[in-house]
Amino acid sequence: MRALLRLLGLADADPDGAGVGGSFTAPDAATVIGPSVAIKGELQGQGAMTVLGRFEGDIVLEGELHVGPDARIEANISAHKIVVAGTVRGNLSADTRVEILPNGSLTGTVKSGSFAAADGATVKGEIWVERPAPPPGVRPA
Repeated sequence: MRALLRLLGLADADPDGAGVGGSFTAPDAATVIGPSVAIKGELQGQGAMTVLGRFEGDIVLEGELHVGPDARIEANISAHKIVVAGTVRGNLSADTRVEILPNGSLTGTVKSGSFAAADGATVKGEIWVERPAPPPGVRPA
């Protein structure tokens, strides 16, 4: 069964999913783009998604996006939360947080309510950290 999952790009040879640096643990995600899969186009959906392979295009996700350590993404991304352990080129927009892990690399613009880059991360571009708008009818203090 494991061999079939690897063939389809849904399982990695590394059984614990930690990747080369050991700092990324693939979360349980409803959608996984495996390490041997390359996709061009537009993805839209809900729930968590993990990219371990390559993607080029646009991603609009009502959930969390996790980019694995060997993943390569060239896309405009909009999601609830974005965690990058691989390489991302494009514009990122997150409702709550964008996080770049130690071996992660980001080139582009970030707009989010919170941003964090670990020691060792590479970030090139603009970063806009904005507080989320209060719900209608709530007055700021």
